[in-house]
Amino acid sequence: MPLFDAQAALLVLADGTVYRGWSFGAPGTTIGEVVFNTGMTGYQEVLTDPSYCGQIVTFTYPELGNTGVNPEDEESSGPQVRGAIARNIASRPSNWRSTQSLPDYLKQHNIPGIYGLDTRALTRKIRQFGAMNGGISTEILDPSELLAQVKAAPNMAGLNLVREVTTRKMYEWSEPTTSVWEFSPTAQSAQEERLTVVAIDFGVKRNILRRLASYGCRVIVVPANTSSEEILKYNPDGIFLSNGPGDPSAVTEGIETTKALLNSQKPVFGICMGHQILGLSLGAETFKLKFGHRGLNQPAGLRQKVEITSQNHSFAIDPNSLSDDEVEITHLNLNDRTLAGLRHKSLPVFSVQYHPEASPGPHDADYLFEQFVQAMRKAGAKS
Repeated sequence: MPLFDAQAALLVLADGTVYRGWSFGAPGTTIGEVVFNTGMTGYQEVLTDPSYCGQIVTFTYPELGNTGVNPEDEESSGPQVRGAIARNIASRPSNWRSTQSLPDYLKQHNIPGIYGLDTRALTRKIRQFGAMNGGISTEILDPSELLAQVKAAPNMAGLNLVREVTTRKMYEWSEPTTSVWEFSPTAQSAQEERLTVVAIDFGVKRNILRRLASYGCRVIVVPANTSSEEILKYNPDGIFLSNGPGDPSAVTEGIETTKALLNSQKPVFGICMGHQILGLSLGAETFKLKFGHRGLNQPAGLRQKVEITSQNHSFAIDPNSLSDDEVEITHLNLNDRTLAGLRHKSLPVFSVQYHPEASPGPHDADYLFEQFVQAMRKAGAKS
């Protein structure tokens, strides 16, 4: 992007650190929690992932925008981030699928971005001192003035952001993964009688819904505040708890609903926020990670089995708060040994702290959708 056309922009962190750069999105001011994502691809999927609601994302890969954006790669109705931070920006994309440049896309959706700063130094800062609030502005170029706004913003801990991203009304999802992108022979051959899954939308990604549909599920998506009684009226074969943003312990309605649904003994599968909600419903506690896990190469596993996974979360379940009599740990994050997967010992209930649908990322963990389907068929055969 030619600098003589660029508009000056300012980034200020809550501790007073100042970074100066140039604007590549919409003009204005935005405040959010500054985090970093280490993925080398998939910036459009990251920007449109509802789990990033309330956050300003630093992309550690130095070049952003080369492939532009297109409607097919959106994980929701549009960008969910508060802002974006990059080293370099390509304003003229080169890709046959591109329909728009990244700067134009962010301008269209009123999302500010800043580029031209040292994202390596910023990432090291976050790793050393933890994720913290920050502000990007093209109109407030006095650091002390912008810092005052940053300090007035609420912290992520205790924040319920699910209310901002959940669907407002029930809908059905029937679109599977497009055949040209389908990678699982099991999903391609899923021709048995369709299973009904109710997906509780805490901020669900579209590719999660596509994977469920690809494995032969009829997917009914409901708002996060839907009661267990309403959910069970659909007579589901299984319950899916989706990903989502913010502090899971603040999503009290979702926790209470999940507790009630466990009494139905129906199969339950949770991903990310859904994993944390499930843990909380089982009596566990969650805590905020220093800087979270956000990227496409997070190793997870247990007992000499390793999956390379796509992750995006700020919070984790405290394993010491789980009941050993009820729950077993199935996966650990192999970078920091935090809990990455659990399974109930007597109920057909399990969850993971990563994204088996990837999008972007590796497909090592796609088998979990098949496990969910098998659990539903097994439960149906018993009833």
